[in-house]
Amino acid sequence: MQRGPLPAKITRLWVTRAFGVNEVTFRRHCGLGVAVASILIGVMGTLRASAVLFQFTDDPGHNTNAPSGVFTNSGWQYEGQWGDYLGTPIAPRLFITASHIAVPPDQVFVFDGVTNHPIALFTTLNSDLSIWEVAETFAHYAPLYTSSDESNKHVVVIGRGTERGDPVVVGGLTNGWTWGATNYIQRWGESDVTSITNLGFGVGELLQCMFADGAGSNECHLSIGDSGGAIFIQDGGVWKLAGINRSVDGPFSNADADSESFSAAMLDTRGLYEQVDPTNWVLVGGPEPVPSAFYSTRISANMDWISSVINSEAGDDLPAPAVQVVSNGVRISFATSSERSYAVLSSTNLAGDEWMTLTNGVPGTGGTVSLVDTSAGTLPPRLYRVEFAQ
Repeated sequence: MQRGPLPAKITRLWVTRAFGVNEVTFRRHCGLGVAVASILIGVMGTLRASAVLFQFTDDPGHNTNAPSGVFTNSGWQYEGQWGDYLGTPIAPRLFITASHIAVPPDQVFVFDGVTNHPIALFTTLNSDLSIWEVAETFAHYAPLYTSSDESNKHVVVIGRGTERGDPVVVGGLTNGWTWGATNYIQRWGESDVTSITNLGFGVGELLQCMFADGAGSNECHLSIGDSGGAIFIQDGGVWKLAGINRSVDGPFSNADADSESFSAAMLDTRGLYEQVDPTNWVLVGGPEPVPSAFYSTRISANMDWISSVINSEAGDDLPAPAVQVVSNGVRISFATSSERSYAVLSSTNLAGDEWMTLTNGVPGTGGTVSLVDTSAGTLPPRLYRVEFAQ
């Protein structure tokens, strides 16, 4: 199988977990760097996204079942539960979600009522996307929207999170609603892609969808808990995965940074202050309404990387190893080239850049090389990194 485009340097990470003598899993990371930190503030002046809110109703039971009619098979059938969030299968053993979602080491992915166990993680430093590999096989998975014509397209949005909270009244008008109680109920709504935003390294291209006043009973916004959910665009009669929910505009304030701030779905932000970076608030004004927006990581802009993961297979340069708990520690085995030497490092913190070299300059033999980390049994779960020796 032909490997798709990959970054210049590929590093794979594996992690052992102290669940039992023989239970081992690993994480695999493809990217230009190694440490992957959670994104606390998404877009400048935006918050991480999470739950579908509506203009026309605060009913927490609205759109909690699969859509029907013209929206039949519009993506609901492809969403699975990833802890409190969502993920979307994109290949027989792969699902995609947002990288900034924090999950415990023993997290499982529930899809079609089946519990799936993650065994590998693929990330990229160019966007807020993660792809997880599971041990089981999905019965079906979402087709991908690969065209770059998303602007002005109608979308179906799916997420889990909060109810609609209190109204936000500005100048005597109800211009939006705060985020309410988190209920983790999966819901769907509608919106339109208003523009493409490119925020560069670490974020990349995002699909922007604004909360349009009077757009319809299913017009929606997102809130805390919708991260990792998906948006779908219809293409040739088939609904395809176009984005993964990432962030929203805000927070807002009635005065300035010294006043109490709030997160909200806003039909018009004029008259409010919006935080545009960690220290600056700007008064929103203008002659026309300025609705707040949510942002989803653009699938089409990341197809090279996504395809490289879907089509990846172990190569001769740095193939996936076997990791096994043994009586005196953890054995790490990996295939080698006789023309290269290798380094093995370990860490207890994926989000940091704190790596300890176990061994360096391991000569390749053209076959499999093994080494044992004898300290692994007395330490917390560890990540192992194999790379070419410097």
